[in-house]
Amino acid sequence: MLEPAEWAAAGIPLLRNPREVVTGLHSRHLPRPATAVVAVLDPEERLTASASFPRRGAAAADGWEFRNALLAQLRRVIPHDLRRRTPVRTAVLLYCREGESRWTEEDGAWMWGLRDACTLHGLRCGAYITLTRDGWQVLGEGRGGRRPHSASLRTALDVAATGDGDAQALPPPRAGAHEALSHSAAV
Repeated sequence: MLEPAEWAAAGIPLLRNPREVVTGLHSRHLPRPATAVVAVLDPEERLTASASFPRRGAAAADGWEFRNALLAQLRRVIPHDLRRRTPVRTAVLLYCREGESRWTEEDGAWMWGLRDACTLHGLRCGAYITLTRDGWQVLGEGRGGRRPHSASLRTALDVAATGDGDAQALPPPRAGAHEALSHSAAV
C-alpha cells in the first residue's frame, strides 16, 4: 500500500488533460462501483489500449492481488515494453467506487499495484483516478471534476444521463477515435 505522500513524491507524470482522459474512459467502459479501468496512453496521451474489470472478492485491499489483476489485463490488451531502455507509454488507472472521494487504504493498495504492474510490463506509472458519486479526482494532484461520476450513464442516443436527473448531449467522437477503440477491450 502507498500513502498519498509517497505517491506524490514518486514523480508520477501529470496528465495534460485529465478531464478528457476520464471522460473517454468512462464513455468506453461505463464503470460501475468496484470496477477498475486500466488504460495505456502513448506519449501524446492518446489511448492505445484499455481494459475494465471488476474487483474480485470482498476481502481487505491487497496490493499484490491488485497488481496481478492489473498485469493480467495489461498482458491481454498490449505487448510489454521491457526491451526499451526507458518507458515510452504510460498506464493510468481509473477506479470507480462507493464512498467519499478522499483517499482510502484501498486506493493505496491500487496505487501500489499500478506502480508495480507498470514496472513489470515496462510502462511508466501514470495517474490514479477515483470515480465516486462526488465526481472524479486524480489522487496526489488535487485535480478533479463533478462529471462524470459513478452514477453517470451513457445511453444509446448519445445523451449522458446522470443519477441526479440531468441529461446532457455527449460530444461527437473525435477523429482517430476508431483506431484507439480498435485496441480497447472491456471485460
